Amino acid sequence: MWKGRFKHEASDLLKSYGQSVTTDWRLYRADIRGSIAHARALAGAGILTSAEFGEIEAGLNAIGSDIASGEFAFSEDLEDVHMNIEAELTRRIGAAGAKLHTARSRNDQVALDFRLHLLGACGEIAAGLRGIQRALVGLAGRHPSAVMPGYTHLQRAQPVLFAHHLLAYVEMFARDAGRIEDCAKRMDSMPLGSGAIAGSTLVLDREAVAAGLGFSRVTANSMDAVADRDFACELLAALAILGMHVSRLSEDIILWASAEFGFIELSDRHTTGSSLMPQKKNPDIAELARGKTGRLYGNLIALLTTMKGLPLTYNRDMQEDKEGVFDSVDTVLSTLAIFSEMLAAASFREDRALAAASDPLLLATDLADRLVAGGVPFRQAHEIIGRLVARAHELGTPLDRLDPGEFLAASPLLTPAVVAANFDIASAMAARRATGAPSPENVAREIARWTARLE
Repeated sequence: MWKGRFKHEASDLLKSYGQSVTTDWRLYRADIRGSIAHARALAGAGILTSAEFGEIEAGLNAIGSDIASGEFAFSEDLEDVHMNIEAELTRRIGAAGAKLHTARSRNDQVALDFRLHLLGACGEIAAGLRGIQRALVGLAGRHPSAVMPGYTHLQRAQPVLFAHHLLAYVEMFARDAGRIEDCAKRMDSMPLGSGAIAGSTLVLDREAVAAGLGFSRVTANSMDAVADRDFACELLAALAILGMHVSRLSEDIILWASAEFGFIELSDRHTTGSSLMPQKKNPDIAELARGKTGRLYGNLIALLTTMKGLPLTYNRDMQEDKEGVFDSVDTVLSTLAIFSEMLAAASFREDRALAAASDPLLLATDLADRLVAGGVPFRQAHEIIGRLVARAHELGTPLDRLDPGEFLAASPLLTPAVVAANFDIASAMAARRATGAPSPENVAREIARWTARLE
């Protein structure tokens, strides 16, 4: 492609070291779409005849079919997917193929193909997020009134509904979907026509090309258009945060599936055994997802590091932009798919969770709230109940089974009737009626809202 300037062939080691087709071949659909749109613009400018455009379009579509069927042999000598397709087109149709690169550089071609490909990926990721949200809402709907302990510092804190816990992750994944959508909006800018750096003296109708490819606008600065990889960095950042959410869910599942908790039962299809210990049933999907999150972080840092010192405009360092992005997209899509399947087949052990949530200490704060309702300042109420907790611990007695005289001595408001009502778990859950709190009524409303939204 540059033989006019050079007298000698490139070193075989250079060809091997510099090739990217083993990674970027997957851009072929975007490359063919972009090339057809570019050829149409060349025809509109009178640079191609209608017959030449027809040859190019038919030739590119045929190449695309061959690639999709696995019949196309990519050559590392041609560096990348773009030159492989262009060279094959020229071999098949002759002179018309050699005209395709008119008024175009690989710089704006790569920028276009990468954006087109990732815009499609954003749609797939959004669909994957809806899938895991549906699985979470479905599991919540199968156990709408199950009570479990909520934790802070991994210590039992207050009772919550299991469904409320799951819906917290539904909210997280909704924010992830919002980030993917925002990323796609900024990605939706068509760079083709920017050339290598300063456009071309052969002026094409960029707006028409953008409309034909489904872009809402064209890039405004040719230098920024070819040098920009913000869209890839932003997508990697969104996927890293998404991975963090999956990893936190994984940690909960790993804990809940342990014998110490015993809250959740994963299906045999989504667990593994041990090569040595016949009794083992391991939550490997959750563990793998927790581990793969590190790769999502690493891919983000790698691209940010690659880009941070580059002067305008294009530098060959930027060839390193795709492998990590492709890996992160693949990792997230496969993780969302397997998690959706695993959650759909999981069941919750309501009896084990209720037994853990029935620890009366989880309702100590509710008892302080009853003092507040009687006019006691909260800090004073907190201290009163704290002393009662310490007394129960000293006596080795559950908090709700302290002698009634202990409660009355702490405060005349803590009558036997008040104490008995406080430690009724159903009443305690029903009292959590504030917006966003886990009362059965609130949670049922949220399950219905998310079910309708995800449909």
